[in-house]
Amino acid sequence: MGFVEDELKQLKSVISSLDARVKQLEHRATGAAGPVTTDEIRMILIGPPGAGKGTQAPKIKERFSCCHLATGDMLRSQIAKKTDLGREAKKIMDQGGLVSDEIVIGMIKAELETNKECQGGFILDGFPRTVPQAEGLDAMLKERKQTLQHVVELQIDDALLVERITGRLVHPASGRSYHTTFNPPKKPMTDDVTGEPLIQRSDDNAEALKKRLVTYHKQTSPVVGYYQKTGLWKGIDASQQPGQVWKHMLNIIEGKN
Repeated sequence: MGFVEDELKQLKSVISSLDARVKQLEHRATGAAGPVTTDEIRMILIGPPGAGKGTQAPKIKERFSCCHLATGDMLRSQIAKKTDLGREAKKIMDQGGLVSDEIVIGMIKAELETNKECQGGFILDGFPRTVPQAEGLDAMLKERKQTLQHVVELQIDDALLVERITGRLVHPASGRSYHTTFNPPKKPMTDDVTGEPLIQRSDDNAEALKKRLVTYHKQTSPVVGYYQKTGLWKGIDASQQPGQVWKHMLNIIEGKN
């Protein structure tokens, strides 16, 4: 009897491992959403305000089970947790200063070491913004015996961005967003769900945005040049529908592009 039970156990174990493998292969074949068994992902997402980083990053995070490190969120999180780096950053910010590259890189390192989500890799969003930051990031990863795999830039014409962003309307309580041209509310300036008034963010006006874009291009061009030299950079036309952008993104990450 013992022999039969052992044989049965062994067969069950073989069947369950085959079943898992079949699911994994089906997942790849169909390109279904959700976490995929893959090597750790290490990438940077570059793009001006309104290019779609906020749409694409959560999809990458869900698909590849990695962490999304947006500089602003990370700073706020470290300050809220009152970590040493957070305290240091708060002191500088309270005095109206800019947080140093060392502190930001230190925070990224801390997230990689302590944030469970980062075990599957990371997407960096909003950093690096300068060549010295890119060099600092490379050095920190090298210490961890890691290297970047992808640097993806969402490229879009400034005039189209201005049109996209200046038409944005927001329901402050829920964060629901509309667009005067592309996604208008049923009743002008009114939230479809609650009937409460919608607002336009103060920095979503054309003048403020044009200034932000000038600064963005001035800062970003050298960083893009830095990663083009390393062969990691790839550009995606971000004026396409989000679904098309996502298709190109997947092709880059999965090495088909």
